Amino acid sequence: MSSGIAQGVRKQLRYAKQAGLGAIAATTGGSILRRTQSTLDLNKTSYQATEIRSDYQVADFRLGTRSVAGDISGELSPGTYADLIAGVLRSPFAAGVTTGAQTTIAASAVAPHFTRTAGSFLADGFKVGDVIRASGFTHASNNNTNFMLVDVEDEAMTVVQLNGPVGIATEVSGGNVTLAVAGKKAIIPSSGFADTYFTFEHWFSDIAQSEVFTDCKVSQLDLSLPATGMSTIKAAVMGLNMQTGQAAYFTAPAPETTSGILAAVNGVVLSGGKPAGIVTGATLTVNGTLTTGAVVGSNVMPDVFDGTIKVSGQITAYFQDAKLRDQFVNETESSLSFAMTTSNAPNADFLAFTLPRIKVSSAKKDDGEKGLSLTIPFTALKNIAGGAGTASDATTVSFQDSLA
Repeated sequence: MSSGIAQGVRKQLRYAKQAGLGAIAATTGGSILRRTQSTLDLNKTSYQATEIRSDYQVADFRLGTRSVAGDISGELSPGTYADLIAGVLRSPFAAGVTTGAQTTIAASAVAPHFTRTAGSFLADGFKVGDVIRASGFTHASNNNTNFMLVDVEDEAMTVVQLNGPVGIATEVSGGNVTLAVAGKKAIIPSSGFADTYFTFEHWFSDIAQSEVFTDCKVSQLDLSLPATGMSTIKAAVMGLNMQTGQAAYFTAPAPETTSGILAAVNGVVLSGGKPAGIVTGATLTVNGTLTTGAVVGSNVMPDVFDGTIKVSGQITAYFQDAKLRDQFVNETESSLSFAMTTSNAPNADFLAFTLPRIKVSSAKKDDGEKGLSLTIPFTALKNIAGGAGTASDATTVSFQDSLA
């Protein structure tokens, strides 16, 4: 016989996007979201009387404005958190660019690895940090393999392979070859921002209790990429209200995704378009600086207000040479690209992100009877030199998800 106490393994986190502010998501169309923890909860401001009384006691205490806050934590996997990532970026994921089938594309075992004699990779929209896959080559090893772009020109692209050394076989043009950005990408746009609200539900099936959190936005994302162990994500959420019930709100939600969990040991890290040395860890924070505000006559706030999107992070790496240190010493701007895969397969599912313009704020070294490490915190800035016809996006950060 059950103890009647709610258990975490029987709790489900469910969610769906809303049509807009004040429009709770429909009961159909929800999804179960994978998690290691979800701490969403209703909060209320409180007020205690401050009057000075002859009986020396407090005579009143009131509860005020309602709000929702908490974190959704999980182990990072392709496709699983795409909606939350897009929410904080204020832009949806969109299909990656492609050359379309071309007879003028050739492959080479040495850089540049892909060339063409007609058309333009830059005009097509390929960017440094994009992960691409090819199809249509005669050599099977050239097809359906994850390659990250490290250099893009009109008629040439240089790549690194996500899992292992580049294994491209030289092949002349002539076949119907297609190069395409795998999956979908999302960036912080320069205009046309999406205002994405979510409805989240905690369903406690063992005690038949539902808590539904409405008008929620993702206020911050924190990614952690350790050298050992699983990569993790934490999404901070802010919302306006909660409703309760004794039956699940979302009926027949889609099951959890089944994609593999990402580990930073499988993948690539580039600094300035080149391998970033021996990196031992990395973190990334995307902070939407959201705010709320109380009003007279209602115990529910009117909205969750957007702020400037601020992106920062940190990498740690073994101290091998002056490259990373001197980015700080000389205040040299650089770029960072990360890609993590779910396995060692050539076409493994992945999540990648690129920061086309960063500045390093320090370069501290540790000490001891071990390999010495550098700690490199950085701030990402909008890449005002990027955009159409260039090799980088006009944004602060871009994400690419093979299963978005």
